[in-house]
Amino acid sequence: MYATERQQLIERMLADDGRVAVVDLASRFDVTTETVRRDLAALEDAGALRRVHGGAVSPERVSTAEPSVAERSQRHSAAKERIARRALAALPAGAGSIYVDAGTTTAAFADAVVAPGSAGGLEVVTHSMTIAHSLAGVSGIGLTAIGGRVRGLTAAAVGSDTVGAISRLRPDVAFLGTNGIAAAAGLSTPDPDEAAVKRAIVTGARRVIVLADADKFGAELLVSFAGLSDLDVVVTDREPDAQLARALREADVEVWIA
Repeated sequence: MYATERQQLIERMLADDGRVAVVDLASRFDVTTETVRRDLAALEDAGALRRVHGGAVSPERVSTAEPSVAERSQRHSAAKERIARRALAALPAGAGSIYVDAGTTTAAFADAVVAPGSAGGLEVVTHSMTIAHSLAGVSGIGLTAIGGRVRGLTAAAVGSDTVGAISRLRPDVAFLGTNGIAAAAGLSTPDPDEAAVKRAIVTGARRVIVLADADKFGAELLVSFAGLSDLDVVVTDREPDAQLARALREADVEVWIA
């Protein structure tokens, strides 16, 4: 196979998965890792990707990139709905308390919670204005909305008052969103204020369930807010790559595929 052909295939893989690994590419193309690195260097020079440790990611994956809620809600919507339904299995038995983080996949989960026959007797806490609005007045569900300064980009409350209020809570289960999940960096997000809120959720919850479509795998954003060892379950739509799967196993994290 010519270098041009390999590079075209690498671009297609990036478009599908958002990330490629040097070792995986070398095995797939039956070439040396040095040959793969030359291909990645050529593609980076052409602006087609951004090289990271062990491989490459799409050029859009910069550490501070953060699409709006409206933009994210259109991405992988079917996968998010499957993840949301699968995550219902993590609800506490009978009456209990859950924290629902801000995000489009967690919003899909909130919608699944209020579907007929899904759950009753729950006390739900959230700092997401979008999720609070969808749950307000739903029969059989108690709702506590955490206030603070609301970020327009995510419709989520942030700031010291928000973090302080969350820090006093001990929910049975937290359903958490993330912008990135990687073997070394753990969970990360572009905004420091959002990271502080998420860190408080993780610290207080008795059980932490992460809802993340496979597009988040390997992404490392500006601020890390939790390590893999802080998690109990990752609910996703596709098996993680070998490196991330190994790190999750070593951290004793269950992976549920929707």
